[in-house]
Amino acid sequence: MGLFDGLLGHGSAVDPADLAKRLDGVLIDGETVGLAFKVIRDIFVFTDKRMILIDVQGITGSKVDYTSVPYRAITSFSVETAGTFDLDSELKIWISGNAAPLTKTLKKGTDVRGIQRALATGVLR
Repeated sequence: MGLFDGLLGHGSAVDPADLAKRLDGVLIDGETVGLAFKVIRDIFVFTDKRMILIDVQGITGSKVDYTSVPYRAITSFSVETAGTFDLDSELKIWISGNAAPLTKTLKKGTDVRGIQRALATGVLR
Protein backbone atom coordinates (compact mmCIF):
# COMPACT_ATOMS: atom_id res chain seq x y z
CA MET A 1 0.00 0.00 0.00
CA GLY A 2 1.59 3.24 -1.16
CA LEU A 3 1.73 6.58 0.55
CA PHE A 4 -1.10 8.06 -1.48
CA ASP A 5 -3.39 5.01 -1.57
CA GLY A 6 -5.56 6.65 1.10
CA LEU A 7 -6.77 9.42 -1.22
CA LEU A 8 -10.53 9.28 -1.65
CA GLY A 9 -13.24 10.96 -3.63
CA HIS A 10 -12.50 14.09 -5.63
CA GLY A 11 -9.32 15.12 -3.82
CA SER A 12 -6.93 14.28 -6.62
CA ALA A 13 -3.69 12.38 -6.24
CA VAL A 14 -0.58 14.41 -5.63
CA ASP A 15 2.47 13.57 -7.73
CA PRO A 16 5.07 12.39 -5.17
CA ALA A 17 7.90 14.05 -7.13
CA ASP A 18 6.05 17.38 -7.18
CA LEU A 19 5.23 17.09 -3.48
CA ALA A 20 8.86 16.27 -2.60
CA LYS A 21 10.01 19.30 -4.62
CA ARG A 22 7.47 21.60 -2.94
CA LEU A 23 8.34 20.35 0.55
CA ASP A 24 12.11 20.47 0.08
CA GLY A 25 13.38 22.52 3.02
CA VAL A 26 9.95 22.58 4.70
CA LEU A 27 9.90 19.18 6.42
CA ILE A 28 12.17 18.56 9.40
CA ASP A 29 14.42 15.52 9.80
CA GLY A 30 12.34 12.42 10.46
CA GLU A 31 9.01 14.06 9.53
CA THR A 32 6.96 11.95 7.14
CA VAL A 33 3.98 12.73 4.95
CA GLY A 34 0.99 10.53 5.69
CA LEU A 35 -1.63 11.94 3.37
CA ALA A 36 -1.99 14.73 0.81
CA PHE A 37 -4.97 16.17 -1.04
CA LYS A 38 -4.82 18.44 -4.05
CA VAL A 39 -7.78 20.78 -4.46
CA ILE A 40 -7.49 22.75 -7.70
CA ARG A 41 -3.95 24.17 -7.25
CA ASP A 42 -3.79 24.09 -3.46
CA ILE A 43 -2.44 21.12 -1.51
CA PHE A 44 -3.34 19.91 1.98
CA VAL A 45 -0.46 17.91 3.46
CA PHE A 46 -0.87 15.90 6.65
CA THR A 47 2.41 14.78 8.21
CA ASP A 48 2.98 12.88 11.43
CA LYS A 49 3.61 16.22 13.21
CA ARG A 50 1.53 18.93 11.52
CA MET A 51 -0.75 20.07 8.75
CA ILE A 52 0.75 22.12 5.92
CA LEU A 53 -1.51 24.14 3.61
CA ILE A 54 0.19 24.98 0.33
CA ASP A 55 -1.69 27.88 -1.29
CA VAL A 56 -0.57 28.50 -4.87
CA GLN A 57 -1.30 32.12 -5.78
CA GLY A 58 -1.35 34.23 -8.92
CA ILE A 59 -1.76 33.35 -12.57
CA THR A 60 1.68 31.80 -12.96
CA GLY A 61 1.63 30.03 -9.60
CA SER A 62 5.10 31.32 -8.77
CA LYS A 63 3.91 32.83 -5.48
CA VAL A 64 3.21 30.13 -2.89
CA ASP A 65 2.07 30.47 0.73
CA TYR A 66 2.98 27.65 3.14
CA THR A 67 0.88 27.64 6.30
CA SER A 68 2.12 25.17 8.89
CA VAL A 69 -0.08 24.25 11.84
CA PRO A 70 1.11 21.79 14.49
CA TYR A 71 -1.73 19.48 15.52
CA ARG A 72 -1.32 20.45 19.20
CA ALA A 73 -2.24 24.06 18.28
CA ILE A 74 -5.58 23.10 16.71
CA THR A 75 -8.31 23.64 19.28
CA SER A 76 -11.23 22.69 17.02
CA PHE A 77 -12.20 22.38 13.39
CA SER A 78 -15.34 22.43 11.30
CA VAL A 79 -16.20 21.17 7.84
CA GLU A 80 -19.36 22.47 6.19
CA THR A 81 -20.40 20.42 3.17
CA ALA A 82 -21.82 21.87 -0.03
CA GLY A 83 -25.58 22.09 -0.32
CA THR A 84 -28.08 22.24 -3.14
CA PHE A 85 -27.66 25.96 -3.82
CA ASP A 86 -24.33 26.52 -2.09
CA LEU A 87 -21.76 24.86 -4.35
CA ASP A 88 -18.74 25.26 -2.08
CA SER A 89 -17.74 23.54 1.14
CA GLU A 90 -15.92 25.37 3.89
CA LEU A 91 -13.17 24.25 6.22
CA LYS A 92 -12.54 26.21 9.43
CA ILE A 93 -9.67 25.50 11.79
CA TRP A 94 -9.38 27.28 15.13
CA ILE A 95 -5.80 27.68 16.26
CA SER A 96 -4.86 28.54 19.85
CA GLY A 97 -3.93 32.17 20.21
CA ASN A 98 -6.05 33.28 17.22
CA ALA A 99 -9.63 34.47 17.67
CA ALA A 100 -10.55 34.06 13.99
CA PRO A 101 -10.39 30.62 12.40
CA LEU A 102 -8.22 29.75 9.44
CA THR A 103 -10.82 29.38 6.68
CA LYS A 104 -10.52 27.58 3.36
CA THR A 105 -13.21 27.32 0.69
CA LEU A 106 -13.36 23.93 -0.99
CA LYS A 107 -15.00 23.31 -4.34
CA LYS A 108 -17.99 20.98 -4.52
CA GLY A 109 -16.80 17.41 -4.91
CA THR A 110 -13.75 17.81 -2.66
CA ASP A 111 -13.31 14.91 -0.26
CA VAL A 112 -14.22 16.91 2.85
CA ARG A 113 -14.67 13.70 4.86
CA GLY A 114 -11.13 12.62 4.01
CA ILE A 115 -9.78 16.01 5.08
CA GLN A 116 -11.83 15.88 8.27
CA ARG A 117 -10.61 12.34 8.99
CA ALA A 118 -6.98 13.38 8.46
CA LEU A 119 -7.43 16.36 10.81
CA ALA A 120 -9.09 14.19 13.46
CA THR A 121 -6.29 11.63 13.20
CA GLY A 122 -3.65 14.32 13.81
CA VAL A 123 -5.51 16.20 16.53
CA LEU A 124 -6.85 13.24 18.50
CA ARG A 125 -3.66 11.13 18.66
